[in-house]
Amino acid sequence: MTLEQKIGQFFFPAVFINDTEENIQETERLIKVHNIGGLTFFHSRASAATNYESKKKIEFHDTSFERLKELVVRFQQCATTPLLMSIDAEWGLAMRVEKTPQYPYAITLGALPERKAHLVYEVGKQIGLDLKSAGIHYNLAPLADINSNPINPVIGYRSFGENKQKVALFANEYLRGMNDVGVLGCLKHFPGHGNTSVDSHLGLPILEETIEQLMENELYPFIKGIENNVDSIMIGHLAVPALNDGKNTSATLSKSIIQTLLREQLGYEGLVISDALNMHSVSKLYETKGQLEWEAFNAGNDILCFAENVAEGIQEILKNASPERIETSFNRLMKCKQKAGIIDSNTAPQGVFDFNVSSALNKNIADYCLTKIKDNLNSLTIFEAKNNEKLAKLSLYKGIKNDFFKALYDSIPSEKFTLEKTDKESITALKNNLEEFDTLLIALFVPKAKPFDNFGIEDEVLKLLDHLFATKKCILYVFGNPYALQVIPNLKSAIGIIQVYQDFAEFQESAANQLLKNKECKGTLPVSIILK
Repeated sequence: MTLEQKIGQFFFPAVFINDTEENIQETERLIKVHNIGGLTFFHSRASAATNYESKKKIEFHDTSFERLKELVVRFQQCATTPLLMSIDAEWGLAMRVEKTPQYPYAITLGALPERKAHLVYEVGKQIGLDLKSAGIHYNLAPLADINSNPINPVIGYRSFGENKQKVALFANEYLRGMNDVGVLGCLKHFPGHGNTSVDSHLGLPILEETIEQLMENELYPFIKGIENNVDSIMIGHLAVPALNDGKNTSATLSKSIIQTLLREQLGYEGLVISDALNMHSVSKLYETKGQLEWEAFNAGNDILCFAENVAEGIQEILKNASPERIETSFNRLMKCKQKAGIIDSNTAPQGVFDFNVSSALNKNIADYCLTKIKDNLNSLTIFEAKNNEKLAKLSLYKGIKNDFFKALYDSIPSEKFTLEKTDKESITALKNNLEEFDTLLIALFVPKAKPFDNFGIEDEVLKLLDHLFATKKCILYVFGNPYALQVIPNLKSAIGIIQVYQDFAEFQESAANQLLKNKECKGTLPVSIILK
């Protein structure tokens, strides 16, 4: 290859599975003309994180997975050098592709006992196999970020928790599972995105920690990953003034963070990939096309993820970078392509994903992550109320035909209610219907995983829960992000609280089994929660 062709290998532009033929052909042109090294797949332009504020409607397609496979084959056929296909699949292909296997969020896995770390390995392994069935060999996951800020708008449920040792252990198990089936992994977002309150898709988060504090906490999982020869590390779009002479420079553009800290102090020799360069925390910094790509490469990134100015970026790097530096980054990338097996073997999709396998794994995980927050003889209370015809079931944000209530139907028959509208009349009618019952089994299906607007739980619903906890014997099962517990008022008055984490059918059925058999909950909260 010429030097220019080698530089092309550093560019991983985004490609959207559900896109126009015109845009697909433009990607083919980039592959042919510029010898780009890989692609990063997203569902659609409307679903891209930087489009959240534009409120573009996301259209769902039953054929997305088949289209993904077709595009992988089509793009590989254009490439002189095999492309390293990448995707964000933190909880499986389902993060980007509908109707594909979904596995639990990292925060759910973080509730598992450490002795069950092999289940995290299995998640990594199965996600790896699912990716290979689409022809993808590089997963931009998992997170090594530590959950140290409960209002973090972008990390939260994507992190294994607040315990640095557990985060490190589970991240490495996840990576090991993928590696064992030939899929590359990536620890992100260096030097640690957990203690931030700004979404880096839209703005620049600033970490005020000193290098000593970072070494003690945020950097710990990355250090353990380096010790275990992690394939790649993604640099986050966040500023650490203590590492940049007091300047708020994004880590993605900081030599002191990538070269000095990561390479020299921590001794990392593997592949460094930037976070997406279209994210607003960096994308608007330079008016000249290609300047951002050069600055990111100059700072120490080997791969430029979601680069939007390929031709201009290549020329800027060609003009400014030394041949030695280009060769070093090129060799790192080719070593990873060799490890993934795409240089010497077939790059086409391999195998098929199996929903039965993912379902069995999810069931096993559910049985070990359910967490007791509060339990005053829940099962006894519920059965007594059922026998006295004083028990009612209430489902919030799902209908009464949910899998949790279905699994309880034969053993605990009772009246079931749901709240379809949150207007004053509907809530008053519900309260009247519940008047004759003294015990409530409440299933709260938390609408959103992110903390924005109280995780999507409306004020009227929070007020209703406050009232019910104060006037009834309530046992609450929470299907969703455990941080949502902190926004629910008067939780201390509930006589029982079980954290279930996911709303998958397997988790609902496991929760029902736990209640019916009064089984011990084996999980532990992965984050600190203060109940109101």
